[in-house]
Amino acid sequence: QAHMVESGGGLVQAGGSLRLSCVASGSALSWYIMGWFRQAPGKEREFVARVTWSGDSTYADSVKGRFTVSRDGAKNTVYLQMNSLKPEDTAVYYCAAGRVSGSNPSIYDAWGQGTQVTVSS
Repeated sequence: QAHMVESGGGLVQAGGSLRLSCVASGSALSWYIMGWFRQAPGKEREFVARVTWSGDSTYADSVKGRFTVSRDGAKNTVYLQMNSLKPEDTAVYYCAAGRVSGSNPSIYDAWGQGTQVTVSS
C-alpha cells in the first residue's frame, strides 16, 4: 500500500517562498516517478512538476524558473521549493507516485492528502 504525506503549505505574501515536502512509504518507494500537482477552487487538477528517483525533473511552463523539485532517496522524501510566489499559485498542492512518466494526473497511482498554499497580493 502506497502512502504519501505532504507538509509545508501555508500563507505567504506574493514574492515569498515556501518548501513543500512529501514523505513516501510503502509501495510508493519502488515507483519510478513522483509528481506535484495543484488544484485551485473551481479548476481542474494541473501538473506542476515531476522528478524520477534518478533525479530527472520536468516543470510546467507556469512555474519554470520559480519552482524546483528534488528528492532525497535516503529520506524517501520529495520536495517542491517554491520561490517568487504569485497569487495565482494559490491552490491545494498534492504529491503523487506513479510507474510511468507524464503530466496527466490519471496516470499516477497514489496520492497524498494535499496541503494548502495561499499567496496573498
